[in-house]
Amino acid sequence: MTFITASAGRRRPRTALISRLAHMLAVRRQRRALLKLDDRALEDIGISRTEARAEANRPFWDAPESWRC
Repeated sequence: MTFITASAGRRRPRTALISRLAHMLAVRRQRRALLKLDDRALEDIGISRTEARAEANRPFWDAPESWRC
């Protein structure tokens, strides 16, 4: 007789949740960093102060799929 434990499957969703939360916090940190850039740095990356402000004000869970790790 073979015994299968359910404990191995429990770690995967928890790990995925922690990974997802870490990703969302990283997005938030990056968006807030945009607010600290001066106009010259923003010009170097090709966005205006208004665009940087709009991006920084987006919710941290609102990130494109291409940003997923």
